[in-house]
Amino acid sequence: MTAIGVAVVRVLESERADRLYDDPLARVFVEAARRGFHATEDGEQRWTRLEALAAAFFEGRTVSVRLVDDQVAEAVAQRCRQVVVLGAGLDTRAYRMGLPADIRFFELDLPELFAFKEPILAGVRAVPTCDRSAVAVDLRADWATALRANGFRPELPTCWVDEGVLAYLPRADALRLGETLSELSAPGSRFGLIRFAVDENRTEYRELRRLVRAGEEGERRPGGLGPDAERWLRDHGWHTTFRDWAELVAPFARPAAEHNPGVGLIVAVRD
Repeated sequence: MTAIGVAVVRVLESERADRLYDDPLARVFVEAARRGFHATEDGEQRWTRLEALAAAFFEGRTVSVRLVDDQVAEAVAQRCRQVVVLGAGLDTRAYRMGLPADIRFFELDLPELFAFKEPILAGVRAVPTCDRSAVAVDLRADWATALRANGFRPELPTCWVDEGVLAYLPRADALRLGETLSELSAPGSRFGLIRFAVDENRTEYRELRRLVRAGEEGERRPGGLGPDAERWLRDHGWHTTFRDWAELVAPFARPAAEHNPGVGLIVAVRD
């Protein structure tokens, strides 16, 4: 559900004259998902809710996509030859960013996600510009073994991408993932972590939980690396720099600036 919602956001951005990026494949995914929704009894109503949520989150989410694009481009320029996207969803950077052919691009997500994604990519004969691997794995399990089996080389600097999946993992699982990620990171590896100030009681967040959990409210357990993620990263061998959100999004001239000193991007580089 969240992967489709972000794809809807990328479609909306791609349709703008002042777009921050162009993602033709996002529309292909969204059209396929819409057909699947409408084939179910309450699918049309759920699809309407999903589109409304995508619109509510659009301004902040779309600039986040661009910020991650910029992180990947910067990491490649800094000689990272591997990119690993954690919880990749319907990510298309291997296709749309023009990455060099010698870049190894690994997408990690659940098998059911790739069961939807890969046939669609094959159906439109999409060709990545780099060496892409789809690694079907649960990030709460032994994902490192699967990553290595697909050609990942821990001795090479890596760009690690997280667009929010860590926040969905229970704290213990997220910390374990962070430890494994650190062990696999050669000096010069990079990891960008966006830090949000989320009010879980806001209407759109409650609706997101209801839609994703099919009506279950429930209490959400704390996830991610925790409120002191920067110290955690430093303790595990990373040099960190914090960049303010308002500063990051100012060049885009979008109404997404949040004047909160705690909101922004943690840029971590492996020592």
